[in-house]
This record gives sequence, C-alpha cells and structure tokens, in this order.
Amino acid sequence: MYSDLDLDLRPGDGVGNFVLGASLWTVIEFLRSNTALFPQVELKYDPDASATPIIIHVRPHIDLLFSPAHQRLHTIALRNFHDHPPLTLRYKDKVLASPDSDLKRVDVNLAFGPTYPGDDLIYPGVRFFFSDDVSKAPNNRQDRTQNVKRILVSQSDADPNVSPRDPLGEVQVCAAMDDELAEAVARVHDGVTLRFYPDVKQIVRVRLGVTTAQDLLCDLGPPLRTFYKEDDRMSIHSRTRSADEEGVEPSYFYNYLHHGLDFLIADGTHVVKKIIMHTNVPGSPLFQRYKRCPWQIEGSPEDDEDDSPPRVRFHDRVDVISRFLSPGGAPPSMNFDRTVGEDTLTLPTPITRLLGFDGVILEATQAAQVVSVTLF
Repeated sequence: MYSDLDLDLRPGDGVGNFVLGASLWTVIEFLRSNTALFPQVELKYDPDASATPIIIHVRPHIDLLFSPAHQRLHTIALRNFHDHPPLTLRYKDKVLASPDSDLKRVDVNLAFGPTYPGDDLIYPGVRFFFSDDVSKAPNNRQDRTQNVKRILVSQSDADPNVSPRDPLGEVQVCAAMDDELAEAVARVHDGVTLRFYPDVKQIVRVRLGVTTAQDLLCDLGPPLRTFYKEDDRMSIHSRTRSADEEGVEPSYFYNYLHHGLDFLIADGTHVVKKIIMHTNVPGSPLFQRYKRCPWQIEGSPEDDEDDSPPRVRFHDRVDVISRFLSPGGAPPSMNFDRTVGEDTLTLPTPITRLLGFDGVILEATQAAQVVSVTLF
C-alpha cells in the first residue's frame, strides 16, 4: 500500500521533510520511521573510501546526495513526476505539479519570475531541467510547453548563473546543523574537546578520570541510551586481569548516538573511563547506529610556540593513523566479528580489525577505514 506524496519545494532549503544540511543519520532515521510514505529506499556509496559521497534513492521521485566527509545532505533531485505513487509538488502553497497536471516551462516562469537566459531555468537554490539527462540541452528551448524532467535543490549561490555546487564539496553551515557536533579533538591519555554548531568557539571538555556522569548531563544533556556494560570478552587480554576476575569495577555507558559518541563510566565513582568516537562508515557493522563523529587525534606540539600541532582525522586510512600513533610500527591486530549472535545482520565483510596502542584502540575495516576510536 503506497501513500500519496505531497511535498513543498523550498529553494536553498529543502523539499518536504528533507532539509539541506541534515545529517545522513537523521535522514535515514526519518525514512525508517516513515516506510509507508517511502517504501523503496536504496543506498549507494564507494565501499573503499571512508569519505565517500552517498546517494539515497527514495524511489521513484527523490534522490538525496550527501557530502563525502561530514555526511550532510548536499543536493535533492526530484524526477519521475507521474510515476506511482502520485506526487504533488507545491511552492508557497501553490501547486506546481500534480497527478493531473504537468509542470511546464511557462509554469516555472509564472511561479518564479525572470531569470538568466539559458537552456534550463536557474534560480537561487533551485534548477529546472527539461531533459532527463542534465548534461544535454533540450531540443527546443523556446517551447513554453516543455515539461520539467528534473529539479535540483541545493544551497543558494551568490550568483545563480554559476555551475551547480561541487557534489564532492561540503555543505555550508546552516540552521539544520544547530546543536550538532562540529568537531571532536582527542588527545591521548587526556580526553576530547567538543565544539558544536552554531557557536564553535564554545567548547566542552571531557577528560578521562576527571569528568563525571553529572558533568556529561550538564554539558551534553541526557544520552539517548544508557546501559550497563555486560561484554567483558576483551578483559582476557588485560595484563592486570586476575584469575578470579575479582575487583573488576562495574560500569555503564552513556550513548550519545546523535553525536557519534559513547562514554564508559565507572559505577562506583561515576567518572569517565573510556571515550568512543564513531565514524559511521557505510557497509560496516555499526553503520547508522551512530551519527558520524568528526573526530581528530591531536599529537604533541613541536614547541611551546606551536599553535597547530599535528593531527590525523576520521577520513585518514588506518595505516596513516597507526604511523601517527606509533612511528616505530603498528602492533599486531585482532579480528572482531560484530555480527556474531545477530542472525538477521549479513554483511559482505563483517570482520573488522582491532589495533591497540598506548591509550588508544582503533577498529578498522578490511578496506583500511577506521570505524571507531577508543580512548582509555
């Protein structure tokens, strides 16, 4: 059973509930909760790159392009206006297209007014194309009755006569990003410094062994999920592990899924013991459980006057980050299969690698993409 679509077009801002600048995580959560409206969804990406443009085909009418690094909604394309289910498109409460009426060149002119000459109609934040292939010019651009074949909505440019925004570029800071994580700078054996939109000058510091659960609640608000740690399989590799496991302090997680962060907190002292930053790599076992955290790991400055110490970032490959953390050579890695015990989850490459360094654990895919960083 399909539901009719009734969408409003907002040049430079979005279409319907799809807002430019929204995160991939937020958009997929919306699609999952509205399967009656959007029953056919397909996701495409480059499996060999952690910073890859991602396209979501919401069939048959909507294509969503997300920026490669920060996974933000960059461009919205509308097409196949008469395919089932029926689509009604509005602009400022006026119907542009419906199952009973085509959207023609003359209709666009009447609704949006004059624009620069050219094969297609270009306005700030929206473009109307009259060919199925946007790279081809229409046969007769003077025909007022030409049907619109495709609409592209993107952030507005100062000059509406320039080329469309680079699909490999990033989205400009906008209201859709407010209160979301802009940057997470980690320092080994110390913690992480967080900056949020829109005021990135204000910081929140979370320090290992210092910051408490109450501090997190005050600075970050309540987590989306809290649960007690039950998986102690890694304790077998601990050098301080006792034979009877006595003295192991109970702990619990604060899961800030919407920031791509986990905090492991000691149950007795309620102090942060570990910080986990997630990259939301498509195709990995943890994809879409967490929003992408734009993490960086900062090294030591060369001297007291060095105000730009070296850093590695979430889109760097694991070998680059390994050399940064351990110039003398990477440690042996362990295989980890997160799909064990989850019969409903099948992935082409479910195995990730764990690499342990002094104060840091990297989890990486077989394609050398870092899935998560754990500070302890």
